[in-house]
Amino acid sequence: MRAPTFDLTLLRTLVAVADTGSVTAAARRLSYTQSTVSMQLKRLEAQLDVTLHERVGRTLKVTAEGDRLLTHARRLLAVNDEAWQDMQARQVSGGLRLGIPEDYALLLPAVFSYFHQLYPGVTLEVICGTSADLVTRVKRDELDLVLVTRQRNSPGGEVIRREPLLWAVGLQHQPLLRDPLPLALYSRGADVFREVAEQALAAAGRQWQVAYTSQSMSGLAPLVIAGLAVVVITRSMLTPMLKPLDESSGLPSLPSIELALHWAPHRPSEPARKLGDLIRRQLAEQPADG
Repeated sequence: MRAPTFDLTLLRTLVAVADTGSVTAAARRLSYTQSTVSMQLKRLEAQLDVTLHERVGRTLKVTAEGDRLLTHARRLLAVNDEAWQDMQARQVSGGLRLGIPEDYALLLPAVFSYFHQLYPGVTLEVICGTSADLVTRVKRDELDLVLVTRQRNSPGGEVIRREPLLWAVGLQHQPLLRDPLPLALYSRGADVFREVAEQALAAAGRQWQVAYTSQSMSGLAPLVIAGLAVVVITRSMLTPMLKPLDESSGLPSLPSIELALHWAPHRPSEPARKLGDLIRRQLAEQPADG
């Protein structure tokens, strides 16, 4: 008699639903349709003759039996992924030049660590710069891959994440929010943040003055924390020493920006493709709203 064997695809769906709390979110993570996720859950329950989930309002809750299976599912998937990546990693080597703004590099420490574990034969060089400059450099084949804010004058790239922009001030100290509004902005041409902020204020009839400029948030943050200016950032760039302003501040709402991957003109190398896949997966799973 053949021993029963779990279908790892079904187990991966179970884990995704448990992690996200809904069929819709799990489908988005797995790139499935909602009907496919529901069908796979039912199939797994039928195979085991147990109820793995129950609906509580709009959320799917894991049952006690589901919790028992989840423990095994995570271990099985971890071993599967480790074995698969180990076999793939032996075939990947060479050099890789990644361009990324300094502020976005802070989103990816886990990706860099995991990439090194998977592909120790790859030498990774990370080049920080402004989004506009990095797009130019990757088009010149000076970089293999860049992650940047999508630029209005050179849209292109593969959009992998959208993040709302917001106004922020120091947690303990903040300037008066009256005209002319003191702003801490990226240097002109460094990114689209400055352009978006100035356009929003102009449309709202507000007056402002550029009090401080820098090419990265690390240069602007001390001044904002000191209460000397207002800054425009994405929610993922918030730190414990900054707080966002809502509509009660009287400042105009801001649009979302897009994070995009740009590849060198030639066919992506295997290391570049692998790192791009990891970045895409990481940023797709991280919540953009805090």
